[in-house]
Amino acid sequence: MKTDAEAQAIMNATASAGGAGARIEIDDIQSGALHPRPAPYVGRFVFLRVDDRHAGRSLLRRLLPAIEGGFSSVDPSRDAWVAVAFTYRGLRALGVPQESLDSFPQPFRQGMAARADLIGDVGESAPANWEPPFGTADVHIALSALSPDEARLDKALERARAACRDTPGVQVIWQQEVRQLPTGRTTFGFRDGISHPNIEGLGLPGSNPREAPLKAGEFILGYPDETGGLPPMPSPDVLGRNGTYIAVRKLHTKVAAWRRFLRANTSSAQEEALLAAKMVGRWPSGAPLTLSPEHDDAALGADPHRNNDFLYRENDDRGFRCPAGAHIRRTNPRDADIIGDARMHRLIRRGTSYGPPLPEGVLEDDGADRGLVGVFIGAHLERQFEFIKAEWINDGNFIGFPGEKDPVAGHHGGTGSITIPEKPIRRRLRNLPSFVVTRGGEYCFLPGLRALRWLSEPED
Repeated sequence: MKTDAEAQAIMNATASAGGAGARIEIDDIQSGALHPRPAPYVGRFVFLRVDDRHAGRSLLRRLLPAIEGGFSSVDPSRDAWVAVAFTYRGLRALGVPQESLDSFPQPFRQGMAARADLIGDVGESAPANWEPPFGTADVHIALSALSPDEARLDKALERARAACRDTPGVQVIWQQEVRQLPTGRTTFGFRDGISHPNIEGLGLPGSNPREAPLKAGEFILGYPDETGGLPPMPSPDVLGRNGTYIAVRKLHTKVAAWRRFLRANTSSAQEEALLAAKMVGRWPSGAPLTLSPEHDDAALGADPHRNNDFLYRENDDRGFRCPAGAHIRRTNPRDADIIGDARMHRLIRRGTSYGPPLPEGVLEDDGADRGLVGVFIGAHLERQFEFIKAEWINDGNFIGFPGEKDPVAGHHGGTGSITIPEKPIRRRLRNLPSFVVTRGGEYCFLPGLRALRWLSEPED
């Protein structure tokens, strides 16, 4: 069932989409927008401040040879790549004309910090508590590099380092190293990076064989989206086409609090593991509850042909296997009966871990900063990232549980709850603390390669 706004959007979609049937210009799309995350991986995120627009343009000209488009090899998981994106203030610092700046959507122009209340960054996650320079006027350029190993990461970053070093007027103001933990799992102990949408025309299969391909315009500007129309695109065309938006988030994970909550609400290690899986929607191996409801199945979790081969309405309509409020079911309801159309809110999600793991069995916080840097990619900031955060993660109306939030990623503050369907009577856990705290976030625009060249040499 679609909401009124979604139905109206589809009714208003242009009959002739302008780009309908057009070949997707994959080679003009930054590889960082297309590549699945390698496994294992190492990487780095870097924020830059531009103090002089001429220096900023000079930096881009030096960076261009390091930034690839499309897929650079038959096996994209074995590559390393650098991606470059810009905040609204960053585009302004480069001297982009005001007419072009005004053509960007309001969420991007305002920035993530200004929209914190909407997306649930409140309390200890509020921008006032963010790690500098997140949410300030100083973040202009965001660089990211990911690779399967240190050697290829160093090679990918070599030109970027030289460009930054040789460009006075551009300052590195923040860096964060990320890497896959020795366990191959997140700090909470769960396998990650399993799900990827099936995007029409990109030649990159999705992880769920039952998911019909989504229109490329849901993720890349300049092509029809699921409404049948073209997503709003900044002007001029050379700037907007083949670009996309990314929400970058640094998220601290309270692993000790997570473990204590599981321990306090169960009576055995087996019950602990099952409760954790009910909250996440998968077992630690990555095996989905929908296919393996009673116990973990390492072979299933490791099999990319099976670990996403399910639908909720078909396999678990009432949530007795995977609760409707579980993390993975909230963030991607698939075919479940919800208010709204899940296909209108799909994202490309990439999570990368930072910091040391908390040793097994430890129930007290050791003071270390650990968590993930999340990158969320889509052509519509408002109806993709912001909608998911506001409606699916930090509310429960869409699944019939008003006031309930995502048990893992939601903001609870000690007053949260989760409903777990069981027979003969459902179970409701209360007094959930917040397990994930926002340490910072930025909205960025990731341009196509032609747009990067345009940005590197704008008129004064």
